[in-house]
Order: sequence, then structure tokens, then C-alpha cells
Amino acid sequence: MEDILIEKLMPVLRQSGLIGENEAEADSSLDITVLAADGSSRQFVRIFRYGRPLCLAVLPATHDPRDLAEAEAAWHIGCHLHRKGVPVPELYGRHRQSGILLFEDLGDLRLYELVASTDLNDNQSLQKLIAVYEKILLQLIAMQLDGAEGFDDSWCYDTPQYDRNLMLERESGYFLRAFWQDMLGRPIPEGIEQDFEMIADRACRASASFFLHRDFQSRNIMVEKSSIRIIDFQAGRRGPLAYDLASLLIDPYAALPDQMQEQLLEFYIEQLSRRLALDSEEFKEQYQLLAVQRNLQIIGAFAFLSQVRRKDFFAKYIRPAVVMLDARLQNPLFVRQTVLRRTVASALEALT
Repeated sequence: MEDILIEKLMPVLRQSGLIGENEAEADSSLDITVLAADGSSRQFVRIFRYGRPLCLAVLPATHDPRDLAEAEAAWHIGCHLHRKGVPVPELYGRHRQSGILLFEDLGDLRLYELVASTDLNDNQSLQKLIAVYEKILLQLIAMQLDGAEGFDDSWCYDTPQYDRNLMLERESGYFLRAFWQDMLGRPIPEGIEQDFEMIADRACRASASFFLHRDFQSRNIMVEKSSIRIIDFQAGRRGPLAYDLASLLIDPYAALPDQMQEQLLEFYIEQLSRRLALDSEEFKEQYQLLAVQRNLQIIGAFAFLSQVRRKDFFAKYIRPAVVMLDARLQNPLFVRQTVLRRTVASALEALT
């Protein structure tokens, strides 16, 4: 298996200049380690040379046009963000026919591991973590604003913009199909689609002219020494500012305390106001609406990944994500979404 992978990687390693053109097909100086892929179907391979990390190769799941289009999106969006000074890994090369990409190897320490190793009850440790998150938020703002400049919608392999249809199909619809129907085995509650439409109608009023990562959470942020690096940006498109912010702050993997989330939200608004005219109250309303949308997407994804793809890692985060959604729906903004609130409360009972 290892020899077959190395053979497959040799053309792009040569093309990128990471190894010489005339080197042997199976260079004995090369070694590889296949890495776990979280929720992705892609294959991640760490390549070593003479025992030292050389690069990270990402191989598409199949040679289907959609998988190859995803690789193309990763290449173009990654190169664009790198040119804009966004802290993404450098892209060393690609092989268009196979969809293989070579990235700078950023190591193994993600924000996820950093949070897990932090004692949130120790004030000194907590303040250090807050400082890391503030640094991440500054990079997020730069990515959202600078990344939108010169962004070409044709690079997107999925949809070019986060919009109402995506909210209803890929987020609230995902929640209903993958979680409520498939996992819990429940019929669709009468009137819940209207509740989802009302939330989406209000959420899509936020300007969608900014760069949207769409999966900006602790497992997609690398912490390299004192620097922050952002990965897994291939689903990037245009979208609203508050969505990626919500993805980071309500991330079930990190489970940040509510007070810390509020503090970081205020920090983000303060910093964003230095670059953009902003109505802070209006932004906070957009944040609440988009946080619900993200929360619905998270629950649907965790249900699908655990039940269909049999990735047990995600199962333990389903109930915390539902608890979070139930708490958020107590906000007066959602007082009219009575069917959704009852549905989520019922889901909590089923998961107890």
C-alpha cells in the first residue's frame, strides 16, 4: 500500500520541485504516514524525506468530476488566500489529472488539542487561551475582508454564495433528514418548515459579500508555535461575516464557556468596527440567526457522519450540540418558532 501511494505521488513531487526530475520511481529516502481524515472522504498523507517532514499530500476520494472540482477549488482558493496574506499553508504543487495537492506540513497541534489541554477553571490558563482566540479573530477578520477582494466565484466547486436555499437545504434540511428522521426515526413535525423559512428569511438579510470559510472551527485551525494557520478552506465562497464567527464560538469540539463566547463576540465587533462601518446591535442579531443555522448544520453533519459513515468520534458531540441549540432558541428572537423549539426539546428527551 505504501509503495503504491509513493508511486502515485512521485509525478507531483517531481513537478513541484520537491524532488529532482531524474530521481528513482520509488526513492528509498521517501516515507509516508496516512493521517486520519475527520469527516472528509479525502486521503491525507504526510510525506517524509530522510526522516524529516517534506509536505502533506491530499488525494481526492475518487476521480469523479465533483471530487476533482473540490481539489481545483482548494488549489485556487488556497493560492488566492496565500497571496492576500491570509495564514493558510503554502501550496507546493498539484497534479490536475489525479487531483493530488501538496501542502506545507503544519504539524499536528490544532486549536482543538490546545483547548482540550487547557484548564478552563484556571484563570491564568483561561486568559492565555482567550489571547489565542483573539489572535484567531484578527486573522478571521483579515480573511473575511481581504479574502473577498479579487475572489473569483468560478473557483467554488459547490455554490458561489451562502444563501437562503443553502440554509434550507444544507442546514435546516440536513437537520431534519439526517438527525430527526434518519437518526431519531421521527416524522417531520407539521409547521417546522415554516419556522425554518422564517429564520432563513431573516438570516439572509445579512450582506453575503465577504469571504466565507464555512467550516471555521477548532479542528481546522492549526497552532504552529506562536502562529495561527487556517486549513480546509476548499468550500470557501461568499457569505455573511457572522457565520464563520459563530462556527468558531459555538464549536462543540471546543465547548467554550458562554461568558468566554460573549467576551470574544464583543472583541470581534470592536476589531471589525476599525475596518468596517458597523451597527453592533444589528450584527448581534445576525450572529444569533446565523448561529442557529450553523447549529442545525452541525447536528445534521454529526448525525450523518456517525450513523451513515460510521465515524463514531462525532456521536459524542450530538447531544451537546442539541443542548446548545435548545439554549439559543430561548432568545426572544425565536419566540415565534414554537414548532422548532418543541422539536428540539423533544430531541433532547430522546437523547437523554
